[in-house]
Amino acid sequence: MAKPLTDGERRKQISVRGLAGLGDVAEVRKSFNRHLHFTLVKDRNVATRRDYYLALAHTVRDHLVGRWIRTQQRYYERDPKRIYYLSLEFYMGRTLQNTMVNLGLQNACDEAIYQLGLDLEELEEIEEDAGLGNGGLGRLAACFLDSMATLGLAAYGYGIRYEFGIFNQKIVNGWQVEEADDWLRYGNPWEKARPEYMLPVHFYGRVEHSPEGVRWLDTQVVLAMPYDTPVPGYKNDTVNTMRLWSAKAPNDFKLHDFNVGGYIEAVLDRNLAENISRVLYPNDNFFEGKELRRFKSSKFGCRDPVRTSFETFPDKVAIQLNDTHPALAIPELMRILVDVEKVDWDKAWEITKKTCAYTNHTVLPEALERWPVSMFEKLLPRHLDIIYAINQRHLDHVAALFPGDVDRLRRMSVIEEGDCKRINMAHLCVIGSHAVNGVARIHSEIVRQSVFKDFYELEPEKFQNKTNGITPRRWLLLCNPGLAETIVERIGEGFLTDLSQLKKLLPLVGDEALIRDVAQVKQENKVKFSAFLEKQYGVKVNPSSMFDVHVKRIHEYKRQLLNCLHVVTLYNRIKKDPTQAFVPRTVMIGGKAAPGYHMAKKIIKLVTSIGDIINHDPIVGDRLKVIFLENYRVSLAEKVIPAADLSQQISTAGTEASGTGNMKFMLNGALTIGTMDGANVEMAEEAGAENLFIFGLRVEDVEALDRKGYNAHEYYDRLPELRQAVDQINGGFFSPREPDCFKDVVNMLLNHDRFKVFADYEAYVACQARVDQLYRERPPGAGCSLGVNPLLAGCLCIVCTLPWQEPSGSRPCLLTWELPEPQGVDQEGHQEHRLLGQVLQ
Repeated sequence: MAKPLTDGERRKQISVRGLAGLGDVAEVRKSFNRHLHFTLVKDRNVATRRDYYLALAHTVRDHLVGRWIRTQQRYYERDPKRIYYLSLEFYMGRTLQNTMVNLGLQNACDEAIYQLGLDLEELEEIEEDAGLGNGGLGRLAACFLDSMATLGLAAYGYGIRYEFGIFNQKIVNGWQVEEADDWLRYGNPWEKARPEYMLPVHFYGRVEHSPEGVRWLDTQVVLAMPYDTPVPGYKNDTVNTMRLWSAKAPNDFKLHDFNVGGYIEAVLDRNLAENISRVLYPNDNFFEGKELRRFKSSKFGCRDPVRTSFETFPDKVAIQLNDTHPALAIPELMRILVDVEKVDWDKAWEITKKTCAYTNHTVLPEALERWPVSMFEKLLPRHLDIIYAINQRHLDHVAALFPGDVDRLRRMSVIEEGDCKRINMAHLCVIGSHAVNGVARIHSEIVRQSVFKDFYELEPEKFQNKTNGITPRRWLLLCNPGLAETIVERIGEGFLTDLSQLKKLLPLVGDEALIRDVAQVKQENKVKFSAFLEKQYGVKVNPSSMFDVHVKRIHEYKRQLLNCLHVVTLYNRIKKDPTQAFVPRTVMIGGKAAPGYHMAKKIIKLVTSIGDIINHDPIVGDRLKVIFLENYRVSLAEKVIPAADLSQQISTAGTEASGTGNMKFMLNGALTIGTMDGANVEMAEEAGAENLFIFGLRVEDVEALDRKGYNAHEYYDRLPELRQAVDQINGGFFSPREPDCFKDVVNMLLNHDRFKVFADYEAYVACQARVDQLYRERPPGAGCSLGVNPLLAGCLCIVCTLPWQEPSGSRPCLLTWELPEPQGVDQEGHQEHRLLGQVLQ
């Protein structure tokens, strides 16, 4: 089989359109050598590969700086409405390649680095992932920043600069072992420290009420140090800012005890203060009122007095809360308005509600944050006072509308009574926001009818849907340049900023040349990823096999266990009749388990144990392989997604808020096997259900089963293949050295399974048989791509351009507050403003 082309070789073959000018190449070379010499203080005799990466990163950053400064100047001069996206997670991944793509520098850098005798892909691999997130929520935030910059919107991402990101996952003897993600070990060439904008954040202390107002006294101060990272839009000269805050102890931190022992204690106390931003997740999610301070400052270059009226604050500032993690923005904004700016309470509350909007990301009760009142009493006493006052006014309003309904008051209170009084942060977010959105239509409906049913009855106009999405720049152009170029050759480049243009491919569904080109790209991606797997994991896989991929956080509701049961069933069928024709399949499962989540860690151990048995069984051979993708992260996703044939999205109906991996896989030509859950529902409607493999219980079926009572033993007794697989797992067949290793997993499945794995097993196995059938019947010339015709008919043409429409009368959220057209940006081809706020591209 021919050796696959590297991305660099493919880019060189792309088209005349992509050739770099000689001047650009010479400039990149000159800048590269200058940074190697002056920034890194190295020459070619002693420079390492990392030095070369850093020199290239600084070279590319140089092209950002002028655009970055001019963008901020333009915002100050024109004073547009500013959007502050508050998120405790920004799962950015790597920055170098994304920046080169968005600035149109990739070809020039590729040629310059080649002329210097280096390999661009090799240098790109040196960059550490900025793993400041745990999954879809953090990656969504990163995609939002890319899209808002591409739209030319005055948007800022605000979060925490974790010294250690999401842990690095190592698999040792089949078990997950966590290692610190020291992503800043070698420095971060993309960020700029801004010590001049450092702000004090207050903790502890006491609250004093007086006729002059409320004062928060005797506090301890932790300084918040901002680090700014540029976020470039796609070829539009806009560069926005992601500002991440790092906790620093003030210099006078307990130094009144300055003697030998006291000094050591003071240094240790400094470490405690700085632990706030040490590692994802921090103990305290807290944001100061930075947005208000920016509002008060005068326009850029203007020496007029600062603003003193806050009437127009919500017209100029929008704060989006990405789940409940930054919920303290609500009482903090109230504190600044009432205590510092002396705004009347009712007016301050009106401003706060009009300014803030809240995105809910989960329907699982245990994932909705509830913080102990006792912690607030000690740590943030003034904020607790404000929350009590917010809650009292809220309950008074509810009581007036529903007199005598004490149970409703209990359900809707921000304060939950009990042995340990807690603050329901989701309730605080709903009460304090003018708009509340779910992240897929089915999820938003569950939010309205279940999670926040009482609140929806109180203020129905507040609730709406904003289905998640992905940026096509990173998730197609960057990670799959071959497929992107194949599309560009047919319909031009407009789809990179307006994915609805992919519908132009529909007339080409039967085009043999397009089918051949798409299949060739897919096969090259598979061969390349096969080589990566062999190098990384020492497992040789058949690149002609179906690449069946299931990558996401390890959690019971994601149902990796259902996938395991199907794999064991396939294995048993091969062993039972080795002469039968089987579709060769390489099953890849990846994701991280929360360090304290025992069952999730057992699931990883089960996957690796099944793989150990199957991969070394000579009877099975290449027909079935099982690989656990260690340390799944953004940069690994960029490799596996373009190579996938089948995308597993098999959560129990009604549990997945949206999912964005499902969209990334479809955009790159994988077909989806999944339940009617999250965004799968809308994807099936838009792409056509015939272009997805849908199976299993619907939400109403799950609810009916809950009412009846789910009995896993019924399925275990009725389905022989299920029973065989479960008995093998329970009896130690896949863990011969530890026969009892998975008894608690089986016990959970049989007696305590909230996510009804057995109930969907039969339908899932039958649906997988349909997948095999389509793989066998792929059309001539389709190579090894799964279902090329369905791919072209639906998946490529529709995903991420779904025209989500709000019910009439619903109120806008996040980016749709009568914003003017972005100014100073070339509008031709930039149609994302139509879709952003309905669906993030």
